[in-house]
Amino acid sequence: MSEQRYSHTAVEDLSALVGEVSEASIVSRTVYKDENVRVILFAFAPGEKLSEHTSSYPAMLQFLKGEAALTLGQDVLEARPGTWVHMAANLPHSVEARSEVQMLLTMLVDRP
Repeated sequence: MSEQRYSHTAVEDLSALVGEVSEASIVSRTVYKDENVRVILFAFAPGEKLSEHTSSYPAMLQFLKGEAALTLGQDVLEARPGTWVHMAANLPHSVEARSEVQMLLTMLVDRP
């Protein structure tokens, strides 16, 4: 009988990955990456914006800190800590930080 082994990745403090965010900047750090998923932590200084773009992968956004205007297609949401969003692939979206923001992006990567 074969023994099944499990592994894990743990980050005790996501905020420590980005440290202090300087004025007029956006910082991103890869938290985890494998053949199925990519997890990236973003930190925005107040007023910074990721302009409208799309992704070829479905993704989820989880807001951990701050407030932001989140545009999803034609809809605009006011994101705050606890806001969670699933986005289909190719959905135009943008993020504008109203305060210092930390946001976790999880992309579901297609297998070849």
